Amino acid sequence: MKIMYVITGLGLGGAEKVVTSLADEMVRRGNKVILVYMTGDAFVTPSNPAVRLVKIGVNSIKDLPNFFVEFRQLHSRFDPDVVHTHLVHANLLVRLCRLITPMRRLVTTAHNRNEEGRFRMTGYRVTNWLADVSTNVSTEAVRAFEDRKAVPAGKMLAVYNGISLGQFRKSVSGGSQIRSELGLAEDKKLIVAVGRLSEPKDYPNLLNALARVGNGISDWHLAVAGGGPLRNNLASLTQKLGLGDRVSFLGVRNDIPDLLSAADLFVLSSAWEGFPMVVGEAMACECLVVATDCGGVREFLGDSEFLVEANNFEALAAAISGALQLTDDQRAAYGRSARERIQELYSLDATVDKWLAIYKG
Repeated sequence: MKIMYVITGLGLGGAEKVVTSLADEMVRRGNKVILVYMTGDAFVTPSNPAVRLVKIGVNSIKDLPNFFVEFRQLHSRFDPDVVHTHLVHANLLVRLCRLITPMRRLVTTAHNRNEEGRFRMTGYRVTNWLADVSTNVSTEAVRAFEDRKAVPAGKMLAVYNGISLGQFRKSVSGGSQIRSELGLAEDKKLIVAVGRLSEPKDYPNLLNALARVGNGISDWHLAVAGGGPLRNNLASLTQKLGLGDRVSFLGVRNDIPDLLSAADLFVLSSAWEGFPMVVGEAMACECLVVATDCGGVREFLGDSEFLVEANNFEALAAAISGALQLTDDQRAAYGRSARERIQELYSLDATVDKWLAIYKG
């Protein structure tokens, strides 16, 4: 099968990692794959050189005519059996391309419950007829699209993003290297958060919660991996809350499995999400996860006692305190169960099987 993936960009985000992993796995299974991106530099790329990477630049509205022409030419040369698009700009533009470019099958995937504006949700609604299959990354995200009338009820599928169990697994040596890098004493508990320093991730919620946890439970340190526009604001809040010596902002990292392996506790404090892959990745690395109940988080965690209301730092503080009070053996048991849940429900192999079935119709 010949598969063309199209994504808005290949920056350092969860959707980008999902698509490149999917492309790699499709090639491993004997398919021919081309991956098209539209904006920015390619920071996240497939590991398999057999995946052909092509940029058709779109930086402003004036670039759209050229995009439509170049896409049509590329599609004609590659002649894919299926085109699969990801993220709002790619989804909407390639749907419009279908007006002038015959496609055997078009699958479009949103990666969030909230596409940030009425205009974009209207765009999904008026172009829905141009896609053969529309999907989103969680059942909760599908319901949100239906509630906003972006898709007719029953016309969008939930397809969970798959976790690479080979890449995300607990590494004792990798974890030890991280703890050494951070200069942590053996008995200090490491709390890890991973994600862009932006409004949806609600890091003020986490910092305020940790200010409530204080010194009363155990000695702990927070390491935050990710870059973004709120870096300076969050650093200032950290100082204001008296947490300056207990929080490290690590910036963008390429060793997330090792960082998760080092963690005694992973925390997601988001106000809203689609299907946050980092939660599943933490679970695959046998982390105990404390998280806010937003987007598809509940679908990952199930009925967890460490799932709390979003935008409520007191509830988050109580959950973190409870997790830190567990013994090492108790946290390890939670971690083993978490990986087993990912193996059973959210492995990359199972997700690829589902996509192939959708591609074949």
